Amino acid sequence: MSMSAALSSVTSVKVAVNGVHLHCLRTGGGEHAVLLLPGMLGSGETDFGPQIENLNKKLFTVVAWDPRGYGHSRPPDRDFPVEFFERDAKDAVDLMKMLKFKKVSLLGWSDGGITALIAAARYPSYINKMVIWGANAYVTDQDEEIYQGIRDVSKWSERTRKPLEALYGFDYFARTCEKWVDGIKQFKHLPDGNICRHLLPLVQCPTLIVHGEKDPLVPSFHADFIHKHVKGSRLHLMPEGKHNLHLRFADEFNKLVEDFLQ
Repeated sequence: MSMSAALSSVTSVKVAVNGVHLHCLRTGGGEHAVLLLPGMLGSGETDFGPQIENLNKKLFTVVAWDPRGYGHSRPPDRDFPVEFFERDAKDAVDLMKMLKFKKVSLLGWSDGGITALIAAARYPSYINKMVIWGANAYVTDQDEEIYQGIRDVSKWSERTRKPLEALYGFDYFARTCEKWVDGIKQFKHLPDGNICRHLLPLVQCPTLIVHGEKDPLVPSFHADFIHKHVKGSRLHLMPEGKHNLHLRFADEFNKLVEDFLQ
């Protein structure tokens, strides 16, 4: 196999971590390890196609994981105890350590951005740099209304629904989305709707926050709050970006990320 063919191939790996078998996709042969963290109900394959395909494979080794209960990291079925983000953060870091990476950078989308923030705060010496988008550190009344609006997956657009339905089958997909809404609403009952605001001052790595100004799921005050409380962080606004800006504007996003990570 030629060197470039070897670099561009994507391998599927399952690793025993914290009592579950976690699935991930791995590509590239670069020095710099990068973990892609998907959003709610997400997986490497459904959430990060253009990143797995096009992030520079000479500079980076890219791993896209499926959190427990998502994608191909099943069984177990996904559940949402109040510490589910903390559990994902520990799983993600332990997975990368099992894969023998000495240090990693994190690219976290949506729920994966929350997981990345927690991982960076909890394991500062292990995290190199971090890019997050579509994340929030707390839950407000406005957020709760938005979540209520996505609870019933039969109301989702066909384009968003199709890949997840193909991955999970309708029943598991629908049931898990409802469970997610209940899971995320738990934070509403905590002081300040807190998910991870107390951890933001503990983040030490260089951090880039990207926000799509047309994101219908995450109001911009969330990006502003994270930017304000993660010291030295950079905030990059994409005026036309929605929640899936890394898919819709993949080339622009990938270039932004590569420049930041180097």
